[in-house]
Amino acid sequence: MTEPQVFKRPESVIVALCTHGGQTLILHRQAPARFWQSITGSLEIGETPLEAAFREIQEETGLVIARDAVRDHRMTNRYAIPEKWAARYAPGERHNTEHVFSVCLPEPVDVRIDPSEHSDAQWCSLDVALDRVWSWTNKDLLTLLLT
Repeated sequence: MTEPQVFKRPESVIVALCTHGGQTLILHRQAPARFWQSITGSLEIGETPLEAAFREIQEETGLVIARDAVRDHRMTNRYAIPEKWAARYAPGERHNTEHVFSVCLPEPVDVRIDPSEHSDAQWCSLDVALDRVWSWTNKDLLTLLLT
């Protein structure tokens, strides 16, 4: 008997890790995408956006962050799901809703990336990160942190 296909939930988080000194962590996505981004990920069934933010931080960096360190910006982005990723979602799902979070640390810390998902992690200035990230939602979050 074939297992039913499990589709990605069209709801996700984006989390910027930054420092009081104006550095931010960006991750270089593995093939086939190959782009720079902040921490991102889809919500799992029954998971709240805040729970997803904590899970994604730990999965993508190895960091366990204190609950009061995560800032929920109480903002969402809605964007069209890129055609190349549409098959991951249920038929007819055309848009994703992304919840916006950030964490401000005293200074850059070492992170452990999952090599199946990311090829590199770098702490850089917010300006440099703003030039490197690809998505408009990531650029909006970094711009928000600059102000």
